[in-house]
Amino acid sequence: MKLGIIQGRLSPPIEGFQECPTNWKREFDLLSKIDLSHIEWIVTKKSLKTNPIFHEDISSYPISSICADNLVDPRIYDEEYLHANLRPVCEVALKNDIKAISIPLLEESSVTDRIIHKRFCKAIISYAKDYKELNFLFEAELEYSKLMDILSISDNFFVTYDTGNMTSCGFDHEEYILAVFDRIKNVHLKDRTHNAITVPPSNGDTNFTQIFNILKNKGYNGLYTLQTAREEFGDEESTVTKHKEILKRLYNE
Repeated sequence: MKLGIIQGRLSPPIEGFQECPTNWKREFDLLSKIDLSHIEWIVTKKSLKTNPIFHEDISSYPISSICADNLVDPRIYDEEYLHANLRPVCEVALKNDIKAISIPLLEESSVTDRIIHKRFCKAIISYAKDYKELNFLFEAELEYSKLMDILSISDNFFVTYDTGNMTSCGFDHEEYILAVFDRIKNVHLKDRTHNAITVPPSNGDTNFTQIFNILKNKGYNGLYTLQTAREEFGDEESTVTKHKEILKRLYNE
């Protein structure tokens, strides 16, 4: 199980709930202690100009991908918006030898609307062509048929499957995973209730045993990334360790 964590979960949320922490190197120092393999780096609107990834050489760190949270915006389908907000992330990924970018298609950047979906598909084509060295992973709250429409655009388009988001959207995990399995490269581990409340693992409605069994039976060998609920402020290391042990136990059942 290649288990890592989303950036910021090992630090108090001083800069924001999900931001690159000021002392970001500390989180990498903790990885071996907690027995984790990678960090998924976060870029947000707030940190687009100040994020260390744009100013420092971080190529030696175990970064699985860049989560481009800065793209959570109603203009996700607009070519000029993508040029200003996605292209810099692509360039810095290449510069730091990071192979994947996760693009969230949810909340304000949802593409469930038919016209927005069509315009996004048209706008994203150039990135598949211009950045063939990168894999683009779509984290989508979207019916799998519509997600497959996006994935079919290019061979370097893949899926970040978020267990909590899929639960709160009411999707059938087995049906969804089997439909997009060949394109899943990352699984966000998060527990949510059906009414979209993120809770600690085993406290919500996400059936991790079912999800893990489906993925293992299909031979999934990609990444898992902890994106679990925050608990007590200042006790992040213990919280992550506890959540990791719960999920590993469920994985091994």
